[in-house]
Amino acid sequence: MMKELDYWVLRLIEFFIICLFILSGPTSADEGSFVSIACCAESDYKDSRNINWISDFNQFPNNRGCHTSVKAVVNNSGYNRTRVFYQGSGQRRCYKLSTTKGEDYLIRGTFLFGPLWGSHFNFSVSVGVTPIGVVDSSEDSVVVEGILRATEDLTYFCLVNGKGGAPYISELELRPLHGLKKYLQDFPSSVLKLVARVKYATSKEEIRYPNDTSDRIWTSNSSDLGSGTSLITTNVFISGNASVSVRVLQTALVASDQLVILHNGLSTTSYQYLMFLYLYEVNQTVQPGQRVFDIYLNNELKQSRFDVSGNGSNYKELAFTVTANGFLNLTLVKAPGSENGPLCNAYEILQVLPWVQETNQSDVKVILEVKNELLKNNPQNEVWEGWSGDPCLPVPWDGITCAAIDGYLVITKLDLSSGISRGSDQSSILKGPVPSSITKLTYLIALNLSHNGFTGDIPAFLPSSLLISVDLSSNDLSGSIPVSLISLPHLETLYLGCNPHVAKKIPSGFNGSKFTTDHGSCSVLESSKRRIIIGAAASGSVLLTIIAGIIFCIWRQKFLPQGKFDAKIHHPMAKNLIFSLPSMDDLVLKSISIETFTLEYIEAATQRYKTLIGEGGFGSVYRGTLIDGQEVAVKVRSATSTQGTREFENELNLLSAIRHENLVPLLGYCCENDQEILVYPFMSNGSLQDRLYGEAAKRKILDWPTRLSIALGAARGLTHLHTFAGRCIIHRDVKSSNILLDHSMSAKVADFGFSKYAPQEGDSCASLEVRGTAGYLDPEYYMTHHLSAKSDVFSFGVVLLEIVSGREPLNIHRPRPEWSLVEWAKSYVRESKIDEIVDPNIKGAYHAEAMWRVVEVAVSCIEPFAASRPNMVEIVRELEDALIIENNASEYMRSIESFGSNRFSVVMERRIPSPSSSEPSPILSQMAPPEPR
Repeated sequence: MMKELDYWVLRLIEFFIICLFILSGPTSADEGSFVSIACCAESDYKDSRNINWISDFNQFPNNRGCHTSVKAVVNNSGYNRTRVFYQGSGQRRCYKLSTTKGEDYLIRGTFLFGPLWGSHFNFSVSVGVTPIGVVDSSEDSVVVEGILRATEDLTYFCLVNGKGGAPYISELELRPLHGLKKYLQDFPSSVLKLVARVKYATSKEEIRYPNDTSDRIWTSNSSDLGSGTSLITTNVFISGNASVSVRVLQTALVASDQLVILHNGLSTTSYQYLMFLYLYEVNQTVQPGQRVFDIYLNNELKQSRFDVSGNGSNYKELAFTVTANGFLNLTLVKAPGSENGPLCNAYEILQVLPWVQETNQSDVKVILEVKNELLKNNPQNEVWEGWSGDPCLPVPWDGITCAAIDGYLVITKLDLSSGISRGSDQSSILKGPVPSSITKLTYLIALNLSHNGFTGDIPAFLPSSLLISVDLSSNDLSGSIPVSLISLPHLETLYLGCNPHVAKKIPSGFNGSKFTTDHGSCSVLESSKRRIIIGAAASGSVLLTIIAGIIFCIWRQKFLPQGKFDAKIHHPMAKNLIFSLPSMDDLVLKSISIETFTLEYIEAATQRYKTLIGEGGFGSVYRGTLIDGQEVAVKVRSATSTQGTREFENELNLLSAIRHENLVPLLGYCCENDQEILVYPFMSNGSLQDRLYGEAAKRKILDWPTRLSIALGAARGLTHLHTFAGRCIIHRDVKSSNILLDHSMSAKVADFGFSKYAPQEGDSCASLEVRGTAGYLDPEYYMTHHLSAKSDVFSFGVVLLEIVSGREPLNIHRPRPEWSLVEWAKSYVRESKIDEIVDPNIKGAYHAEAMWRVVEVAVSCIEPFAASRPNMVEIVRELEDALIIENNASEYMRSIESFGSNRFSVVMERRIPSPSSSEPSPILSQMAPPEPR
């Protein structure tokens, strides 16, 4: 009896200690380090929780865009004001927050929307340049919260305008996480985005500061209650350390056998998630070993036979990481032999977001110095509102251009000329001395400060400057022209005109022919004349191009042989003429820049190879984003790849020397730690194969004009390879999966790992290894091993048949006569029944003459012997004609329909090329090719 009495006396003492802790609250040191910003508040104030709030007028000193929300009741604090940043698309506004480098912080933005303000608003939220959320005004109240480790003594919280409306914000809170290193201990270079922070309770009361010393907001949840579960509330007597308030732990959700906590609506892209479980034994009579359960996360066993009361403590905190896509499923299952079922008091879910690399910090510090120098004499200039946060990301500041160098973004151009980007009113004219700190921008190549009111001397420039162009004209500068300026090693243009107080005397030793200059002269007429000349030159260039195109077209029709394609139809309606003119790539040899990426940079860009978008013979292809925001496809050679270093070097060497609008360009590569990686622009519309008959999710019906345009684009890309200056290049793996489609459905030929120079005189014509893909392989090349450009032509003919029919080249699941697309299509073409091979999705929606031309080209391409096939130049010509016919016919139909006439179709007798051999093509022998891909 005495022992039981002692037990309850001890528990009563603990209870009073806990109550005293709750009532007294935390020390004021925590609250004193809080940063709490109330947007558009008329003055600073202290709320009911003893937290000091400051207005944001010190950062945005005007009340323009300040509104009162009509839905303020949903806000945690009851604050009902919102600042709206009315601005153009693509711009951003950033709040500057003082932080301590290396310290961990919770940062939270509250966004209240008032429907009376206007239309639909949508924008993204970022910490630094790392996006952590999207705000959509379809929700009256949105809270975006993240946890970060400060990388500098200043941290920016930015709102970036989206597709509609303007960014807005009501409250911004920054809370130091003293002693809570658990969040980022395994993810120091990440930002953790809050998904859920839940406690179980019978009421909807939220718990935050002062009960939670870090002002984390714990929301109540009773939705997980189900059959066999119950909520149990008790007094909390913790025998151990807890990182959460006892108020959070006093209620638990308890199950008899199994407890399931499901979170839907997560990102559909795979991300890492961090989950914390807070478990307190609410039943004081339960002894160690009496409540034991297994913990599963997305069906993966994370903890076996977990005992809440084990190891001498009745409270436990657990942390798990999991990669998830769309949902998280936490399941706690009663272990065999346990007397009691599982329980859970609270949990947190955080999404792990990789920290996006910011702009080169040296450039950031210098451009902030430039801003501060300009602010002294131009405090009212509106451009400074947008000059906050990172100068390059996610969008550059007004007047700034950035570029990636050595994996970092740097500032390469600075344009502060009045009237170019900020209007021509007097308020946009900058005054005072030219900021001397401009000369410290290490990577600056172009500087334009023209048409302002700058005064004083021209600053001295560093000899290491990379400046190519400097325009200081139309200011009020004085003094002499610095020798340091005209001696810059890379300078090509220098304009100083219309500065009446700048000395006209040129320093001794100056070589006037070194670069283009106005020699300090000032003439409004000269300036106007220069603009007129530039405009006239541009207009003349366009006119000359049109004239040249017309002459070229007439010359080709009159003098060039038509080859085997002699059936021509000329329509009187020639509005959509397409001229096959040589591109600038054909006329000018340009150096092509291929970047070298580090493995660390590749892993960051792909978020450690998170999103797989394809598999090939070389390896896996992942989606990524470069530091400048460009989306890329990253091809990583696998250890089991059938292709090796030779193919990697082959593609790298080829694409370093050749570029065309219908060939997928190589952006960069990585060759580090035995890894071989190639980086290309991401093609948002996938491959031609995907669109014709690929996976259902990727398939999309392509109309006939779009198919024709894709065929023509691919043909032009192959023509460029076959006619490349110096020597013909043979692709050797032309197929629909290697024809990619960009955002505008423009075709680009890809995958040059097997490409090879055509044999020249003296070379052995025989190839020791036959490369290609079953269904597309040239039968003559396969049997003789003799390689020629006509092998690509055969493969392209198969692609044309795919475009016409919407069928795959080989399909053994079809009836035996239809296994091979080539043999099946030939049988119908011989009988002039091309309607039988046309994709049902486009029947009745094409011009018969245009279709016949494409089918004739396809059949000619798949002739068994190379000598009977056309070349790619002839194919391009025929496809151009087919597209002209289709476009003109479509327009003619539209004009007839506008007058109420019925549609008609043109059916013509066609000349069908006779087969060169009565024997069946050996194409079916490709069912087991030497090296299928």
